[in-house]
Amino acid sequence: MTASVHTTLISVSELQALLQSSAPPILIDCSFDLADPAKGEKKYQQGHLPGAFYAHLDRDLSGPLHPGGPRSPFFTGRHPLPDREALRAWAGRLGIAPGRQVVTFDAEGSPFAARAWWLLRWLGHEAVAVLDGGMAAWQSAGGALVTEAVPLPGGPPYPALAQREAGMPTIDAARLAATLSSTRLIDARAAERYRGDVEPLDPVGGHIPGAAQRFFKDNLRADGCFKSPQELREAFLALGAGGEQPVVHQCGSGVTACHNVLAMTHAGLPGAVLYPGSWSEWCADPARPVARG
Repeated sequence: MTASVHTTLISVSELQALLQSSAPPILIDCSFDLADPAKGEKKYQQGHLPGAFYAHLDRDLSGPLHPGGPRSPFFTGRHPLPDREALRAWAGRLGIAPGRQVVTFDAEGSPFAARAWWLLRWLGHEAVAVLDGGMAAWQSAGGALVTEAVPLPGGPPYPALAQREAGMPTIDAARLAATLSSTRLIDARAAERYRGDVEPLDPVGGHIPGAAQRFFKDNLRADGCFKSPQELREAFLALGAGGEQPVVHQCGSGVTACHNVLAMTHAGLPGAVLYPGSWSEWCADPARPVARG
């Protein structure tokens, strides 16, 4: 990879320079609201970065829910990973090809942009970065918003690369349950959901036993941009990262956990593993242990 390729975060000024270059990046607006799944797309239609495509969390950045719901033994959470072939096809429709810089962003503190970042890295695409500060930073810097629809350029599916998951490993519920006592686990949800005081999205409150809590928004400064790599490094080292043992990241449904994966990666710490099903899958099986408080 060359020095000009951005693989974790990109600043507004760096993005503006790239947009004026001979090889402008592909922009993906991932804005979303878990409580109102149509809200993000409506906001996109009301104003988005020039040339940006829209990615819907449920439609583009997740696979279909199992029709049996949480009671089905095949349920893998509220936002299961998309099928790789479907994801490759979607990326191709946006014109994403190996080496082409992609920049993802949202208006909610970057959790949904981080999900798109993680998915593209999962495919093996390294040239993808999250816009630091998201839409707020873009507008604060005087960046324009437009309402014109952006047609998809279309293109062949993203190629199936060898060892495409090598840098973005995952763990499933069965393996996590079997290794729980020896696994370093970080929960990206807010403290009240982690403790089980409230649970607005899943049928059971609490957390996976042994999990530490690191609310994804704690990765951000007051202005919505990410803290420095050194600050992030210190925070994750305090939670057990940095050793030979991998760190498993989870949240409610495998989305905001990607924010912690991004922060850890930006801090230069290896070993981040995603549990895609997260709490929504874990708590669906009453045989799995639950911790509260």
